[in-house]
Amino acid sequence: MQHSDIRLLVLDIDGTIAGKSNNIREPVLAAISDAQNSGVQIAIATGRMYRSALRFYQTVGSSLPLIAYQGAWIQDPATNQVLRQWSVPKAQVLELLDYFEQSHLRELLSIHFYINDDLYIRSMTPETAAYVQRSGIVPIEVGDLRNTLDMELTKVLALSDDTELIDTMLGSLQKQYTPAELYLTKSVATFFEATNPAANKGTAVKYLAEEILGLKPENVMTIGDNFNDLEMIQYAGIGVAMGDAPGGVQQYADWVAPSVEADGAAIAIRKFLL
Repeated sequence: MQHSDIRLLVLDIDGTIAGKSNNIREPVLAAISDAQNSGVQIAIATGRMYRSALRFYQTVGSSLPLIAYQGAWIQDPATNQVLRQWSVPKAQVLELLDYFEQSHLRELLSIHFYINDDLYIRSMTPETAAYVQRSGIVPIEVGDLRNTLDMELTKVLALSDDTELIDTMLGSLQKQYTPAELYLTKSVATFFEATNPAANKGTAVKYLAEEILGLKPENVMTIGDNFNDLEMIQYAGIGVAMGDAPGGVQQYADWVAPSVEADGAAIAIRKFLL
């Protein structure tokens, strides 16, 4: 494949272009800018809320629709039009809540419901407080999350600092639900995430590339660092995994970049696009 074939570069945020500092460092910004100047369009695809992702979108100077919530919410910031929004089926939301609130799990998990780009929580926990600080979002405390079930829910997130618990839970629930019923993934080791089965970053990038821009997979490069990036890494003509990515993600990548703290995204962009 000619590097000149790439017309669209899709970037994850956390662990890919933003590391511990929660900002995009200058070498990465410079590489993104150089790619744009060479005619490549830039898009953001993140598990974050739309509102939380917007400052990164603006920083990289993207003009394309923004892919948020693992692809369950695609919105064009220029017009504010929501192009795609998939909600988690209500029956599954209730079942997940029942699962999370089992006596042996309830105190170990912080549960987040995302509705209309707002964050609803049972109560503030240390894990939620850390999330709020990083995302800049003020959550809405409702006590019992069942009070929200009359609204369309975009994503369910369960947080725990116990990464083994998250892995066990993901494995258990992947046996309970088929991919046609729920999309289940991890975006970081401490985050279990559930969205509508039609929503993942792969289907979202395909929509952006093929339906909006008229491109093919071979015209697309993607960079990501975790399991929620797997589908878009597999879709793209050039799929890059970060050096910090789990082995199960790296094995599907065309190339593995250095880590986020070593500005791996910049190195990948310069290798393939410049």
